[in-house]
Amino acid sequence: MKICFATNNKKKIEEVKAALGDTFTIVSLEEIGCHEELPETGDTLDHNAFQKARYVKEHYGVDCFADDTGLEVEALDGAPGVYSGRYAGEPRSDERNIDLLLENLQEASNRKAKFRTVIALILNGEEHTFEGVANGEILKTRTGTGGFGYDPIFQPEGYGKSFAELSMDEKNEISHRGKAVRALVQFLK
Repeated sequence: MKICFATNNKKKIEEVKAALGDTFTIVSLEEIGCHEELPETGDTLDHNAFQKARYVKEHYGVDCFADDTGLEVEALDGAPGVYSGRYAGEPRSDERNIDLLLENLQEASNRKAKFRTVIALILNGEEHTFEGVANGEILKTRTGTGGFGYDPIFQPEGYGKSFAELSMDEKNEISHRGKAVRALVQFLK
C-alpha cells in the first residue's frame, strides 16, 4: 500500500519508514508534488494534524496521514505544547527552541515533561486518529547528537540517556511517534 506522510521533515520520514518496515510505501509531500507549507493554525495537536491531512487530501487527492507533536512541560503548565516547533518564534530553529526552554526552566526543580504525538489518517474517505505519549524529564544541558527537535534535552522515563543518544530503533521502541505509528500500523494491517 502506498500512502503519503504529510511532512517535509526527512528525519520524521526516516523514523516512520523504519517503524513501518516493508508493509507500506511511504511517499513524502515532495514526491506527490506538494512544495507549499502546510497549514498549522490550530490550538490543539489534533486540529493541526487533521488540518494538514485534509489539505493534502483536498489539493492532491492522495490518502495520507499527518502528525503533530508537542512537548508538554509540567513546570510551564504544558508549554510549549502545540507551539513546540515555533517556541522561539520564526524562523523555526531547534537550537533557539532548546535555548529558550532551558532558560525558562532555569529555576524549576520539577523538570517532568512528556512528548505527545497525534497522527491523523485519511483513508478511503474516512478519518482516524492515533496518539502516542512518552513521559520523561528535561535535562539541564544537551546530550547526544542524534534525533532532532528537543531530543538532546529529553530523557525518557527509565533511561539514563536523552532521545538524542538512543539509536533510531531504541527511540522508535519507546517514543511518542513510535507508539502512535504502531497504533497506525495495527489499524492499517
